[in-house]
Amino acid sequence: MKNLIFILLFGITMTACAKDDNEVQNNNDMKTNKDKVVELLKSIETEATEPIAYINPNKYIQHNQNVADGLAGFGAVLQQLPEGSARANTIRVWEDGDYVIAHTEYNFFGPKIGIDIFRFEDGLIVEHWDNLQEIATETVSGRTQIDGPTEITDVDKTEANKTLVSHLINDIFLGANPDAITDYISTTQYDQHNPGVGDGLVGLGEALAALAEAGMPMVYEQNHIILGQGNFVLSVSEGIFMNEKVAFYDIFRIEDGKVVEHWDTIEKIIPEEEAQNTNGKFNF
Repeated sequence: MKNLIFILLFGITMTACAKDDNEVQNNNDMKTNKDKVVELLKSIETEATEPIAYINPNKYIQHNQNVADGLAGFGAVLQQLPEGSARANTIRVWEDGDYVIAHTEYNFFGPKIGIDIFRFEDGLIVEHWDNLQEIATETVSGRTQIDGPTEITDVDKTEANKTLVSHLINDIFLGANPDAITDYISTTQYDQHNPGVGDGLVGLGEALAALAEAGMPMVYEQNHIILGQGNFVLSVSEGIFMNEKVAFYDIFRIEDGKVVEHWDTIEKIIPEEEAQNTNGKFNF
């Protein structure tokens, strides 16, 4: 990317010039953390330099295993993109305390769906996690991996919905009480966006049975964090899929105390010795 050097110099300049710092801070204070994340992700496509100011230039901890720490690591990856190829369209975004979660359709070294998590301190991004999965050309349900409702509702039910998903992961995904599935997932509506799974509890059961029969069961081993706002809740877990160690990012939409819709991304975890940073895939 031709303007990489300028981008990095711009970030350094922001820390070196007190006047510019104050001006940027005043502008930043007018934007929500969600706004900043959407603008930063869109800048991957537009090559706009201003959103780089939303990243703390002295502290940017990277958990994408293919990217090195700091602004330099972020810039190096952007430089590798074929000129004009990048696309970033954030479909849904929500926040939970210092965390912002974005669900985005990318062209980033090929068409992908991404779920990104950013952590803020004092209005600046200091840490980033993500999970990327290639876009499927066909899905069992007929839905795409990212379409569906985007409006955040029931903010007053945030903690109850996060608790619901926490129990769902523990009882069903981690296997503590699998017979309780209808306590968590609606029996009348379960819209599915995983490309290999059909709608409803029947579709979920058929997909899991087929994997098990093929000797490749989907196994959740540990949950790392639950983040939500209103009717949208993200669960980040690790486990085994297609006989490989993976990260599971699951987004659930909740209505009237039951899960009614599900999106996800599944990404292979690479060995630590092959990673571009030492921060680990999780470590929340």
